[in-house]
Formats: sequence, structure tokens, C-alpha cells
Amino acid sequence: MQSSKIRLGIVFGGKSAEHEVSIRSAANVVRAVDTVKYDLLFFGIDRKGGWHLTDAEMLKVSEVPSGQGKGGDYAALTLAGVLPALGSCDAIFPVLHGPCGEDGTVQGLFRLIDVPFVGADVLGSAVGMDKCAMKRLLSNANIPIGRYASFRNENEALESYSEMVAKLGNTLFIKPSAQGSSIGVSRVQTAEEYRAAVIDAFQYDDVILVEEAITGREIECAVLGDREVITSLCGEIIPRGGFYSYENKYIDENGAAFEKPAKISLEISDRMRKMAMDTFVALDCSGLARVDFFLKEDGSIFVNEINTLPGFTSISMYPQLFEISGVRTNELIDRLVSIARQRHARQRGRKIDRRATIS
Repeated sequence: MQSSKIRLGIVFGGKSAEHEVSIRSAANVVRAVDTVKYDLLFFGIDRKGGWHLTDAEMLKVSEVPSGQGKGGDYAALTLAGVLPALGSCDAIFPVLHGPCGEDGTVQGLFRLIDVPFVGADVLGSAVGMDKCAMKRLLSNANIPIGRYASFRNENEALESYSEMVAKLGNTLFIKPSAQGSSIGVSRVQTAEEYRAAVIDAFQYDDVILVEEAITGREIECAVLGDREVITSLCGEIIPRGGFYSYENKYIDENGAAFEKPAKISLEISDRMRKMAMDTFVALDCSGLARVDFFLKEDGSIFVNEINTLPGFTSISMYPQLFEISGVRTNELIDRLVSIARQRHARQRGRKIDRRATIS
């Protein structure tokens, strides 16, 4: 007798610098999954990009090993070897962060094998990950963003310190264009700090951004949906020690204080939630996203960035914001899987031009 359960593939790990965060996020997702509704398959990706058909034990370690390990045979499979198992899933939840996880690459794989997957499709994932592309689209949609410059050439960037200070101010943020979780991000105030930050950022990407430092409160809003979109209440991040770094986000539970909900007026909350939805739509997102804002003293709001596969760790803001909005994590997962399957069914039902291209 065929099981009525949904076969859900959990993909975690990955080649990016956020490998460990992905495992912690996946473990938290699995803890929240209703096993009455779902049968789970586990796909670990090691740091070299090898795929492993594994088990839940792997979620108890800090990285996916590339050889044998406790709890199962973790020898890496070829992509051809893992495709049958991936293709057998009713849906896939890619609990992945960073390059080759939330940048459209693995989403393209899932589209090719015709399996529903949680999160933005290829385009939304790609532009959400690439901050330069994201900023151009947001600007085109008249959504307010901070001032910035981008560089593809390290020497050109290094020689532009005085110009950047003149255009953007004495305090600058240096970021790789296509990284997440504050990887490679530096706050600088001197020429020496600028030089070190530029060199560091180019270690992570071929394109970097130099951004103005906006003085304001850091507010976040979670978004859920596809054609119909809802938002959570807003939350405020109060980082301890400068800015909301990778360590503050994922490692140090005392690295930041959280106000949930944020202590802001209803008028500002409504504006911010509307802007979160507008950002989600402008960037062609689907499923889930977290939109990060700066709120200045004069009430002006600027979008900092979007995260199309936000963290699901025990201290991550996305599930916490929906928790305070009345959507528990197990229900959140149900909705995300449902959205993925509905979108897939809609895509399958589209017309295809089957006319011959060769006369």
C-alpha cells in the first residue's frame, strides 16, 4: 500500500562558507517537521561538493565528512548516483546558505529533474544572492536603498578610497557581492582598514560593494507566500560590538539582542511590511524570504538586503518572527512545502510550443 506521507528531501551542508550554519538550520527544521505527515530523506553536501545520501545522524555534527562516518555510509556519490533519490521526493527543502545553495544553481538542478522545491526559483534566488543585481532591481522598482559603488577590479577598488569617502562618507561597509550571513563583510573608517577589507572581500567574490554606513535601527521582516504574500511582525536586531556579524548571527547566542516585535509605531510597521512585500515581488521571490531594513531617526526606511533562504537555526530571526506572528515552525514548514508543490503544478500546466524548429 502506498504511503500517504509526503516524501520530503532535506538538503544541507554545501560548498559555501556557511556550511556549518546550513547543518544547524537543517537540524532545527527536522526537529519541527511533523513526522506523521512526512517521510524524510537526507542529502548532505560536503565542502568539496560531493553528495551523500545519509541520515539524521549527520545533523549532529558540524560538517558533512567526505569519507566514512558514524551513522551510515557517507561515501560521496556522483550527481548521477544521487539523482534517482532526489527524483523520488515529493518535494525538496534545500536548507542551504550561500553560493551553490541559494544562488539559483541548485534550484536549476531541481527544475531540471522536475521536483518541487522550497524557496525562490532560479531567477529570484540568483538576484537575491547577488547584491549588485538586487540593488539595481530595487532601484528600478523605486524601493529606497543606500548609496553604494561596485568594483570588479581589486586595484581599482584599492585606489578609490578617497573617492569613496567623498561620495559615501567616512564610515564604509565593504562586502562581497554574492555572499551571505555577513561573510567577508567589514566596517572601515581608515585607509588601512579599507585596504585590508577590500583584499578580504575579493577572497570571496569577483565583485565587491562599497556601501555608505546608514545610521539607523536594524529591522527585519519575514515574508511567506507566492502569488499571495503575507509578512510577519517586524523584529529589531541590536548587535553587540559594531554590526550584525556572522558570529553574532549564528555562533554567539549573546551576540545581539532581539526585540520581537520591534518597538516601532504601527504606521512605520505597516510601511515596512508593505516594502517587504514589494521587495519580495520586485526580486521575483517565492516561498520565503527575510528582508532587512535600516530605520533612520527621521522615519525614513531603506532596504539593506533580502535573504531568500534565511537561517532556520534556534536563534534565527525568520522562524522567530513568524512564531510571534502566530505561525509555528511546523506550520511554517507545511506552508512552504505546499507553496512549492502548488508552484510546481502550475509550472507543469503551462503551454509548451512543440512546433518543429527545423523545416
